[in-house]
Amino acid sequence: MNFLGAAGGAVGGDGGDDENDKEKEEEAERERQEAIREAEERRKEKHRKMEEEREKMRQEIRDKYNIKKKEEIVEQAPQEEPNPLMRKKKTPEELAAEAEQEDLDDFTKLKNSIETQVNEIKTQIEGKCSLQ
Repeated sequence: MNFLGAAGGAVGGDGGDDENDKEKEEEAERERQEAIREAEERRKEKHRKMEEEREKMRQEIRDKYNIKKKEEIVEQAPQEEPNPLMRKKKTPEELAAEAEQEDLDDFTKLKNSIETQVNEIKTQIEGKCSLQ
């Protein structure tokens, strides 16, 4: 009987070991996540410094050869979608709204150019004519 009693106590347990194991696993997971986060921060900082050095060298070359920095290209790159095949499809209403906006833009450009031409002609006529 002694053998069965000892085996029963060892196998069943009171659940304390399971809780300790869980806590240890959670703590180990938190430490692992923290280590990953710190490594990522170090990596980002390293790359930021490298990019600063590269930009400094680029600027020296620009200064040496009197080249102006192209700001437009740098600003346009982040606006593009990462994968054009995975972009959201536009509804017919959205496509119609975009076409209308483009038409308005073209119309507005035409209107402005006509207005400037009319004003130029008006000033020329007023310059030639004098009322007494």
